Amino acid sequence: MRRENLYSNGFEINEEFANSLPDTKVEEKPVKGREWVESLEVLSTAIIAVVIIFCFVFRIATIDGDSMNNTLHDRDRIVITNFNYEPENGDIVVISRNVGNSIKNQKLGAEPIIKRVIAVGGQTVDIDFENGGKVYVDGKVLKDDYISSPTIDNGDVEFPLYVPKGYIFVLGDNRSDSLDSRFSVIGDNGLVDKRYVLGKAIFRFLPLNKIGVLD
Repeated sequence: MRRENLYSNGFEINEEFANSLPDTKVEEKPVKGREWVESLEVLSTAIIAVVIIFCFVFRIATIDGDSMNNTLHDRDRIVITNFNYEPENGDIVVISRNVGNSIKNQKLGAEPIIKRVIAVGGQTVDIDFENGGKVYVDGKVLKDDYISSPTIDNGDVEFPLYVPKGYIFVLGDNRSDSLDSRFSVIGDNGLVDKRYVLGKAIFRFLPLNKIGVLD
């Protein structure tokens, strides 16, 4: 701190001596309760942020049925997201459709369904139901080692089937018990409009012994 033209009792104080004097600061006493208020504000902000994230970025869904065995099972709890999402081959997606989730019950319902994306717009799907149920996408055999049963059950959709832009073709991993794009009751002749996709399943958090990222 630089001090110039300092006087004490009418005498001039040596400037070098004055500059060597320590600064005096008044220590502020903490206001009681301030720390508590600040902590509460931080906690409130964090809670609001979490609520916003789960409302607009992530959602919680519960698996209902066996159509995705053995990847997902009945009553599993998962996290889905639709943030900046575009369906891709192999994705597990939740679809908002007024149909059931099993060929055992084809009554109309309000529950969303969960399936795996097999083909997207611009691709062609074919299924050889008579020879092991091999699935072909653009002429190439699909690597579907995740399925629990072969694709030998035909629906009322004719193959090969071209998927137009804006639509996806989906199948359940449990091919013997899944109401999916093999049936015309799903979407438009088995094809699902992308606008009905609620999001991609990315994480399973229940049951705890199966917690982890979904492929």
